[in-house]
Amino acid sequence: MLVDQYTALTCAHVVRDPDAVMWLEFAENRDLEPVAARVLPGGWLSEAEGGEDVAVLRLESPRPQARPAPLEPRLWGGMEVSATGYAEGFDEGMTLWGRISGASGERVQLDAVAKAEVVRAGFSGAAVCTRPDEGRPARVVGLVVSWRGDMGELLPEDNRLAFSYLIPVDRIAELSPVIQELSSPNAWDHGFEERLTRWFADPDEEPVKITVVPPGSGKDRSLRHLRHRADLVYRGGGRGGSSRPDLADHALEHIAFPPGQYLAYWDWLLGTRRRPAQAPALAADRPPPTLLIDGLDEEPEPGPLIELLARLRECGLRLLLAFRQAGGTGWTAAYEVLLRPALLGHADALLTRLKSAEISHAISLGVVGADSIGPATETADRRQTERRLINELMDPQQQLTALHELISTLRADLRRHGGRA
Repeated sequence: MLVDQYTALTCAHVVRDPDAVMWLEFAENRDLEPVAARVLPGGWLSEAEGGEDVAVLRLESPRPQARPAPLEPRLWGGMEVSATGYAEGFDEGMTLWGRISGASGERVQLDAVAKAEVVRAGFSGAAVCTRPDEGRPARVVGLVVSWRGDMGELLPEDNRLAFSYLIPVDRIAELSPVIQELSSPNAWDHGFEERLTRWFADPDEEPVKITVVPPGSGKDRSLRHLRHRADLVYRGGGRGGSSRPDLADHALEHIAFPPGQYLAYWDWLLGTRRRPAQAPALAADRPPPTLLIDGLDEEPEPGPLIELLARLRECGLRLLLAFRQAGGTGWTAAYEVLLRPALLGHADALLTRLKSAEISHAISLGVVGADSIGPATETADRRQTERRLINELMDPQQQLTALHELISTLRADLRRHGGRA
C-alpha cells in the first residue's frame, strides 16, 4: 500500500528480514514502473520487536504519479470494508468484502459474508478500504495481517468458523511517526492538489500563479507530490543543486532558437547579453512548458532570478511561484514584474480570441456578413470596456482581483461561444 510517493506499508512477515530488499510492483496501476524498496529506519514493527507485524518501506525512487492511499484512523463496528489480494490462482487479484466486527484492540476482526470470502495467503499487507461515499473516495482503515480458523485447516472454508484480521491505521500510527504524520487530518491539502492539477493540465489557466506553501504543511506535502507535473523545477536557495545557469540551460531545451545561437540566447536569459534579434519562441506543436519555483523567498538574492523568470515569460513559459510565507523575499517584485504583466497580457489574448470566436459564430449562423461585424462582437466589446477600467485602478490588489475575475469571465464567455478556454 503506497502512502506517499516514497513510502509503502506491508506486513513484516511478508518482508521476512528487516535488511531485505523488496521489489514492488503496482499491480493495480500498470503505468507505474516497479521499484526496489527497503525497510525505513525505525520502520520494522514486527511482533518480535514488540510491534504489530508491520513494515514501513522506503522506495528507492519516488512514484508521485500514483495517488497516495488516504489513511483513516477511525473505524467502527459494522463498517463495510473491502480488501484486494493476490491469492494463488488469482494472479489478476480478487476483492473480498466484509464488515468490521469489534473495533477495539490491536488486531481487529473482519467478518466475511461467507467463509469463502475470508482472506487467505496472498492478502497479507493489503489495504482494508471503506466503501466510497458520495463525493468522497474510499479510505484505508487498516492492513490485512492474518486469518484464523477454529479447526486449523489450511483454507478458511474447511473450518467451521473463520475470520479475517487487520491492524488498524491508528495502531500503526502509534508505532510509526511517519504513519502518524500521514494519517493526520492535515496530512494533505486535496483542494490545493485539485487546483494545481487543473493549472498544470490546462494551458489556458493563468500563465503565472503565486501560492504560499508553509513548510511541513499538508499543502507542502501536496506540492511535493505534484512537483513531477512541472516540466522544470527550480528550488530556492540552491536546494537540490538548483542554479540560474542550469535553469537557463534546461529552459532552452523548450525554446526554438536558430542553429548556432545557443550561447546568445543563454547569455540573454542570464542578463549578460542583449536580446537576440529573432524573438524567442516555444515549439508550436507542444503546450507551453511549466516551471515551478519551489521556495522563491528562500533565494538569498531573488532579483536576478526574477529577471530570468521575466525573460522566460517572454518566451512563453508558464510559472508557478511557491513562497514559504506571504510577503517573503521577492514577494513584491514577483507581483509587479511577473504576475501583473502576465495577467494583463493573458486577459488581452483571451479578449482577442473571444472577439474572433464571436465573429466566426455569427457568420456561421448567417447573422452578419464578414463586412458587417459590429453587433457580432457585443460581448467582447463589453469585456474590452471592463479591461480598460482595470487600467484605471490605482490599488495593485484591487487591480489583481479585477484581473482574476475578468479572466474567469472571459474563459466562460469563450466556452459559451464555442472557443476553447
